[in-house]
Amino acid sequence: MNTKQIRQTILDLAIRGELVPQDPTDEPASVLLKRIRAEKEQLIKDKKLKRDKKESEPIDEVPFELPEGWEWCRLGEVCFFKGGYAFKSNKYIEKSNNQVIRIGNVKNNNLILSNQPVYVPDTLQNEIEDYHIKENDLLFTMTGTKGKRDYFYTLVVPKVKHNLYLNQRVGLLRVILSELNIYFINLVLKHQFVLDSIFQTETGNVNQGNIGSENTLNLLIPIPPLAEQHRIVEKVEQLFALVDTIETHKEQLKSDVKQAKNQVLNYAIAGKLTHQDPNDEPAEELLKRIGKTTTTAADTPYEKLPERWAWCRLGDITKTIATKPYQILQSEIEKNGNFPVISQSANYIEGFSSDETKVLKVEDFIIVFGDHTRVVKYIDFDFIVGADGVKVILPNNNLSKYLYYLILNASYKIENRGYSRHFQFLQKEFFPLPPLAEQYRIVQKIETYFSFLDTIESNL
Repeated sequence: MNTKQIRQTILDLAIRGELVPQDPTDEPASVLLKRIRAEKEQLIKDKKLKRDKKESEPIDEVPFELPEGWEWCRLGEVCFFKGGYAFKSNKYIEKSNNQVIRIGNVKNNNLILSNQPVYVPDTLQNEIEDYHIKENDLLFTMTGTKGKRDYFYTLVVPKVKHNLYLNQRVGLLRVILSELNIYFINLVLKHQFVLDSIFQTETGNVNQGNIGSENTLNLLIPIPPLAEQHRIVEKVEQLFALVDTIETHKEQLKSDVKQAKNQVLNYAIAGKLTHQDPNDEPAEELLKRIGKTTTTAADTPYEKLPERWAWCRLGDITKTIATKPYQILQSEIEKNGNFPVISQSANYIEGFSSDETKVLKVEDFIIVFGDHTRVVKYIDFDFIVGADGVKVILPNNNLSKYLYYLILNASYKIENRGYSRHFQFLQKEFFPLPPLAEQYRIVQKIETYFSFLDTIESNL
């Protein structure tokens, strides 16, 4: 079970009344809801709130049974909704005490004020006062990528030093009765059954997905006794803090594993991973068979190589294959097919195709290098090339899998230039080449260490 699943399990126990014990002396939720309804009626009477048309709709079916003292209700019965203001970009100024809260500022439980902040002048305050965000308001994002569930992020607004104003497509929920625990409502809105319900109502075009206010207010939510709400929130916060600690350690361990692999490669190409054998044929002889001469130490900026090793360039021991004859468009990649498609993405196999005319035959192995991504892949099977940016490196017949680890190590040291091309820098690198027999020993040792480290990572 990963940490995301652990969080959902905690939430599930919380909203089913199974996380903390019930107290029979607690005031039932039905009494709390009566007070909320009375307050709402008064707000409607005072014309501070409009009556929700769906409020009186009966609840025919509930998602699950609740403990005694709990009640089901619609979100709109306990909260009212406020949509954002249509701020015009020409009104933005460099800095003021009035910040506009946009979709990018709202993440799950995290109000990121530093994410591309925009401000409006004091002269707009009267016009936008109705959109003033208060402490303990609940914000949620209403727009994202259709089908990806990358929105409906929720958070409770903390105390901040300056004024915050609500932009379009950021929704605001404010409790009708202040004693209702807004943090409990926030927990409920993060549960999977709520997310499933709300995203079933998703609208929009091919790319953009939208959640409407009416469907949000119509969500069914469980309401426990007020005292139990407080106990649940406190317990969830304690457990989530433990999960946060696990995640921190997990990420640190992942980083440690990556660093360990890098160190293994550094030792390998420095000749420190295995013992040299004086009976091995020198790398110079290997290069002679390839038809290349060795690069002198004076031409290299690196430390002295082990005996019987030699310096070379990538072009001395490999050649690149033109990929156009073997390439298909991204739109042509399918989920199933006779041949795997290899691209420059982090996915080892991007997809499949059955186009036999595009198959690149692999006799032993080749190396794929992502010109834009710096991703390195060892390929020992026939495949089809996917999209641009794939560099196919064919090793000389006299080389081993050591070449793959050599290029992998070099790729880590090439500066990330974004979507610019990186193969040119790989070509300029000096590569330490051991005797062929030692290459095989190095590969065996690397893969022994990597297997151990992969086992550690898979159990994180």
